[in-house]
Formats: sequence, C-alpha cells, structure tokens
Amino acid sequence: MIKKEYPKICDEISGISPYIRFVGIVGKGGELLAYKRRPELKPLLNAKHTQHQFSHIAIKTDLEEFFDESLGEIEFVWEERKKVQTISFGIKKVRVWISIDKKVIRSEMLRIIDSCLPIVKKYAKA
Repeated sequence: MIKKEYPKICDEISGISPYIRFVGIVGKGGELLAYKRRPELKPLLNAKHTQHQFSHIAIKTDLEEFFDESLGEIEFVWEERKKVQTISFGIKKVRVWISIDKKVIRSEMLRIIDSCLPIVKKYAKA
C-alpha cells in the first residue's frame, strides 16, 4: 500500500455513515498519516491528547503482534467509551482508527464494521 492511498481510505470509510466523526491512518510510530473529520464537529481531544492517543494505538499494535502467530491477526477492535465509540483496523503496518458518535445503536455499529472490512481487505492486498 502506498501513501497516496491513505486519503482514499479515509474518504471511503467516512462515506459509510453520517455517524462517523473521524477516520485517521496512524503509522507504526504513532504519526497521523492522513485523516478526514466530519466538518461540523469539534474534536473531543486537544492536540496533545490526540498525539498521546495515536502513540497509544501504535504501542498497542506493536504489542498485539506478539500474539498474531498463536491467535491470528486482529481484524478489528471496537471500544466503547462514555462519549464516543472507536473501531480500529490494521492494514499492513498502519492502523485505521475511526471514531463514531456514542448514541449510535449497535446494529449501526455492526453495519459500519461490516462495511469497513471489505475496504480494509482491499487495501491490505494492494
């Protein structure tokens, strides 16, 4: 996968649902490589906390690789918080991190996940 595809991934995923707040491609070192944010929203995290979040994602991704041989690679991680829900997907050495409005019902979350999986798999093969 080449870097010019990162914005395409963000565009494709952000178009899945109006409840998607943010889609970002996070590199192995925690750097934000590309992103798309729903325009009318104010971010929940300030710049410093955003960088910490992306660093945390990178560290978790690195640690999770220890279990890939035994358990298989992670297809996605779904996290629910009080103010937002997040999903992350791995594509080769990067992580796609998506935040979604908290009040979305579970069936819509599952629809978003099911719609993201083919996109992720397409770019994982590229």
